[in-house]
Amino acid sequence: MGIFNRSKNTATAAPAAAVQGPDLAHLTGDYTIDSTHSKIGFAVRHAMVTNVRGEFTEYEGKLHLDGANPAASTAELVIKVASIHTNQAQRDEHLRTGDFFEAETFPEITFKSTSAEQVNGDTYRLHGDLTIKATTRPVVLDLEFTGAATDLYGANRVGFEGGTSVDRTDWGLTYNAALETGGVLIGEKVKLTLDISAVRAS
Repeated sequence: MGIFNRSKNTATAAPAAAVQGPDLAHLTGDYTIDSTHSKIGFAVRHAMVTNVRGEFTEYEGKLHLDGANPAASTAELVIKVASIHTNQAQRDEHLRTGDFFEAETFPEITFKSTSAEQVNGDTYRLHGDLTIKATTRPVVLDLEFTGAATDLYGANRVGFEGGTSVDRTDWGLTYNAALETGGVLIGEKVKLTLDISAVRAS
């Protein structure tokens, strides 16, 4: 038996229903992101040849899902900048300084949705405002609904995964260094990834 008893609708539907996606009206409600079973990650080009990957380990967030009317769904997220982790302590400390996030002055990264839409099937698009270092800019997250489940403790969960790509310089993260062979040390494009498990409020 798996950890979760899956409740995602897997029944075969007529073509028209498949375009509309599964009936998720029963999932309507307020949810809290479970950070122990979620991940907020990123990847950025390093030295023109590979990617440095990392994550933020401390954050909290909440969702309001409207399964019958996805456009009425909302999301908010607060990330603790100091929790940045790239598996290299010296690099993490540098990322917390004024060269990058300036964590002591700007301790949080926030996201607040402004609109939501169902693209097709289990695919959704969340528009919102991302604030880093007191600069707020719009971003668009493409997300896939990965299922709903009841865990061993009776908590109702939903899952989403997806992300977006942003230009870090739009938020004042402009630090870089030139390479002797040409190019720069750090890419400007950052890929953000989300793997979210959220628990429904009782």
